[in-house]
Amino acid sequence: MSITASWSRLDEWLAQHAPTTYAVLAPSATDAELEAAQRVLELPPELIESLRCHNGLTSWANLLPEAPPSSAAQIAENWQLRMDLAADLDGFAVHPPEPEHYWHPAWIPWADSDGDLHVIDLRPGPARGRLGIAAHDGTGDFDTTWPDLASYLSEVVHSLHHGTGVNGWYPYLTTHQEIWWDLGPDQQTVNDEPLIRVPVKS
Repeated sequence: MSITASWSRLDEWLAQHAPTTYAVLAPSATDAELEAAQRVLELPPELIESLRCHNGLTSWANLLPEAPPSSAAQIAENWQLRMDLAADLDGFAVHPPEPEHYWHPAWIPWADSDGDLHVIDLRPGPARGRLGIAAHDGTGDFDTTWPDLASYLSEVVHSLHHGTGVNGWYPYLTTHQEIWWDLGPDQQTVNDEPLIRVPVKS
């Protein structure tokens, strides 16, 4: 499924089942917003396609498993911040026994969970385009990943329609008509309020 098709199905599902979350989806990134970001770093075509659907969120929401998507401006800001930090911390080098860098210029931070950046790996090679995580206090992790952003979003759509997990994260609905992702299929509350498993297609 293409990124645009996945976002279209996500929009439709959210509008029906989680309108509070649907309301905070940002509109499409403008040419000017994309050009401003690309003066800082090169965005891969699949990320541009995603930003053309929604340029992040207008306020925080538990929209996707593990991390909400960033806007074009946030992507550029987070990339530059990590570049600066890595230069100060010798973070561009791999320090055994760690298998990965703290940061690499070819990692594109498309989502952000309190400073733990979810990245698209654009390093040359057969794994180019895969997703991974660059923790704020660790190194890159690509052990449990998807081959590309399109595959990830497609799995999210499947999870919403069939109640399956995405790397152990399961979709719920709150009493405030929000989508909420949590670890495991048997969560019952969040912040002392009930969680409801998403409706599953028969």
